[in-house]
Amino acid sequence: MATESGPPRNHDQGGDQLVITYREPASLTPDPGNARTHDRRQVAQIARSITEFGFSNPILIDAAGLIIAGHGRLLAAKSLGLAEVPTIILPGLTDIQKRALRLADNKIALNAGWDFDLLKVELQQLSVGDLEFDLTLTGFSTGEIDVIRAESDDPDDDVIPATRHCQTKRPGPPFSPLVRW
Repeated sequence: MATESGPPRNHDQGGDQLVITYREPASLTPDPGNARTHDRRQVAQIARSITEFGFSNPILIDAAGLIIAGHGRLLAAKSLGLAEVPTIILPGLTDIQKRALRLADNKIALNAGWDFDLLKVELQQLSVGDLEFDLTLTGFSTGEIDVIRAESDDPDDDVIPATRHCQTKRPGPPFSPLVRW
């Protein structure tokens, strides 16, 4: 139950409020059991986001500095050469809870959908306000942005135009002794 002094508290965490502590990236240990992968392109996206908006999402760790969530953010911070990164220690979690939170942190956001009408409006408004703003900082690729912004409200745009009938060849290689027609 929420109180006037803050959010609901887990009794296992002793009622402590979350505190952001800045630490050197080298003092943090990535969990070898982290199933989430981060390719160079995605790490670069995170780094660009940190550069543009600041490090707005701290890395979640246990008391020993083992990363629970934020492996990609740590990689991005290292690529930027940051001397310190924001962390939040989550005390009182069991090993099972840490492992489950690591998965949940990565998966739950993927389960959400998009209101494409509102998304289109947001992207259009972002592009009008500041002509120098790079819309790919939102995480969408240029192609995705173009498709979202180009979607038309005209139902006739969804109609596939008729084509004249033409005979096509059978699929497959021109000749193969293994294929029988």
